[in-house]
This record gives sequence, C-alpha cells and structure tokens, in this order.
Amino acid sequence: MNHPESYRGQQVVVLGLAKSGVQVAKVLDRAGAKVTVNDKKEREQCPEASELEALGISVVCGGHPDDLIHSDVKLVVKNPGIPYHAPPVQQALALGIEVVTEVEVAYHLCAAPMIGITGSNGKTTTTTWVGEMLEHAGLKPIVAGNIGTPLCEAAELASPDDWMVVELSSFQLKGTVDFRPRIASLLNVTETHLDYHGGMEDYVASKAKLFANQQPDDVAILNWDDAVCRELVPYIKGRLLPFSMTEKLDAGVYADPPYVDGEEDDVQRQIIYADGRGGRYVIIDIENIAIPGQFNVGNALAAVAIAVAAGADPALLAAPLADFKGVEHRLEYVLQHNGSAYYNNSKATNSKATVMALNSFKEPVVLIAGGLDRGSDMMELLPLFQERVKAVVVLGENRAKIAKVAELAGLKQIKVVDNEEDAARTLTVAVQEASKLATAGDIVLLSPACASWDMFASYEERGRIFKEAAHNL
Repeated sequence: MNHPESYRGQQVVVLGLAKSGVQVAKVLDRAGAKVTVNDKKEREQCPEASELEALGISVVCGGHPDDLIHSDVKLVVKNPGIPYHAPPVQQALALGIEVVTEVEVAYHLCAAPMIGITGSNGKTTTTTWVGEMLEHAGLKPIVAGNIGTPLCEAAELASPDDWMVVELSSFQLKGTVDFRPRIASLLNVTETHLDYHGGMEDYVASKAKLFANQQPDDVAILNWDDAVCRELVPYIKGRLLPFSMTEKLDAGVYADPPYVDGEEDDVQRQIIYADGRGGRYVIIDIENIAIPGQFNVGNALAAVAIAVAAGADPALLAAPLADFKGVEHRLEYVLQHNGSAYYNNSKATNSKATVMALNSFKEPVVLIAGGLDRGSDMMELLPLFQERVKAVVVLGENRAKIAKVAELAGLKQIKVVDNEEDAARTLTVAVQEASKLATAGDIVLLSPACASWDMFASYEERGRIFKEAAHNL
C-alpha cells in the first residue's frame, strides 16, 4: 500500500472494529480518506461505533452488505483474525483491491525503526523483555501491537530516535506488503493456526514475510535450533544473528555449555554473546534468570540478541534478565494451596507450548488441559504425560482426545469435566477436581494445549477465571 495520505478523497473499507480497527479508521480519516468501517457483530455489540460516527466515519454493523466492496474502493484494511475466505475479503481480492492489516498502515506512518518479533510461542514474553532491556540500556522503546497499545496509535507518536518493539502474529504478517522491520526475530515455528492458514506452507510463508523487505543493513535473528527457521536462511537479506541453546556460535547468542537431551537440569550455564569478531561477552548465569522454564531461556537468548542488535550494551542486560517477573497467563505463579503451587499458563494454545511448560517443572504435575478442537491428535503430549504428569483434568471440546493420550501414557488419575453452559463454572469445577488430586509438593498447572474459543472469549478470560477459582479454593 501507499502512505495513508495518498488515499485522500478515496474510499477505504476497514473490516472489524476492535482496538486496531478503530485506530486504523481514525488514521485514514485524518488523512482525508472516505472511510467505512464494517463489523458483522450487531450494533449493540459494537460500542466503538458511536465514537467513530461522531467523527463522521461511516459504520455498518450486523453483517457484510453485498455492496460494501466495489470497484471504487481503493484499499481494504482487515482485522487480522478475519479469515481470507470471508466474503468481503474475497470480493476485494477478486476486484484487485489491496487487502492489508494494521501493521502495514502503521509501518508507513512510523518515524521510528521497528523491531518485529514473531513465533509460534514466546512472542509476548520476548517482546516485553526486549522493551525492558532497551529501557534499562538507556534506549527509547515503545512496545506496541498485540501486546497492548494499537500499533497505529503508537506509530503516530513515535520519533526517529525511538525503537518501536512490536509483537506480530502470522495473521498480521500475512497482510503486509512493504513492511520492513530493521530488526526481525523469528523465535520458533510449530503447528498452530492451521484452521486459519489451511496448512503449514501458508503459515510459514506468513511468518517469513517478517524478513521479506529487509536490506543488508538490517538484522535477522533466528532460532538456530529450529529446523524451519534454519530453512529460511537462504532467503535472508539482512545480517544474520542467530541464537541457540544447543550450539556454540561464532556470531550470535547461545547457552554455554549447550543443552543436551537427557542431561540433568542442574548443569551451570551462562548466556554468551559472540560478536563475530572474536569477542565473547558473558551476559548472565542462567540460574539467575527470574522466570522458570527452559523455553524461557530460549526467549532470553532471543531478547538479548535483539537488544544487542538495537545497540544495547551487553553489560547492561543482566539486571532486566534477573528482575523480569514474566507476563500474565504465561507460566504465571498464582498461589500455594495445601502445599501445592498453582500456575496459570492459559496462553498455551497449542500442544508444543504445553510440552514446554511441563518441561519447566521437576515436581509432579496435575495438569488442567483442553479446549478448542483444531484436529490435532495431541500425541505430542504423550512422552511428557509419562515423565512429568501425575494426573490430568480435561475439559473443553477436545477433552476426550487428551484423556485418551493420558490413558495411553498409563495415567490412572484422569478426570473428565463435562462442559456446562456456564464456562466459568466448568473451569472452576476443573480447578476443584485438580485440587483433590494434588498433594503437598505438586504443581497444579493450567496449560490447555488448545485455544480458548470453544468456551471463552479469549485465553485471558480463561486465565483470569482459573486464578479466581484457585483463590477461592
């Protein structure tokens, strides 16, 4: 797309209200475009509509009218979650109208260089960590996107000496054209969102758009331990700065000594930054990182690589690594009850994320899992059920699948909670059942391995209900 000001006097359609849709509509309206915002929800479910109409922006709720998209429309900006098979998107594409997401609009607005962070797991933790590292190093980060402030809102306020630190999903990246982050990081790739993308090929291609417009003076940060990430190396045009938990690197950030499968967890390790010119800098002893989990070591490696690429002094990165308390719903400690520790990992919306969470604990785990059935057989959980899990409580659309994996793993304590009309009540019962199965020294872990949308509006809602139920035991 072009700069928003180039659409002055032209018709633009924004699909989906929500925070990002509202901000995009305001940006394009201020640029002089003739903006129509459309949301399939009924008017009473769209409280943002009145605000936009007060600005003179047309808002159409309650469905997608047949005449919404026509040949005079010059641009469609869609909410990332709206699938490409949605009728107005298909109509726009058939007419040759460009369809983008808010990220593309924000890129054209933003005076600050952008740091783009994506991956199947760990995006929010890494993005938040990078913001804290850059702040501690005396740089000027603005953390935006999926993580809080709508990207367009932040982009309008940014100056050239800021760093825009942006968490990005595959949904957002699929709708980009010219977007060029000066630093781009792909944390990992695992099977997820295949109902949206239709398969891994489109999912990986969407993630890879993060690097598509980079130039030689940009930096590409890849997980060297992830086979899919490494397959992208031939397409990288920026300077490659990898991170690894399993290899020592001549240029990059790595764990030393490297992690070895089957090795005891009590090995003393450090995070090392190698500058590619023979210089090696010890960042921190890994045991001093504040948040638990081997996967969070991977997030820390990526965050260090990003911060160093942005100009942070490596000597200033230990404190934010040691002080960071994590992000809500991501292996979040909740409380102790009868000697058991309760953790909220509601953001684990795929089985890989639950595997990583289970690997974070040496103690026996009573696992609460289940949610939206996206077709996975959940067999990735089998080895961890055998090694780390004492009991499982399952709920949600695919509860029978996870219960079957638990049976195959030989678990004797499996509780299936039937879904009630009241989703909050169902999860509360699951927490109560887990508390009955737990004894002193156990971990009670909500790590669903599934999206929340079969029962809850979001994983955040699911996590908050879990915490409330735990506090009410």
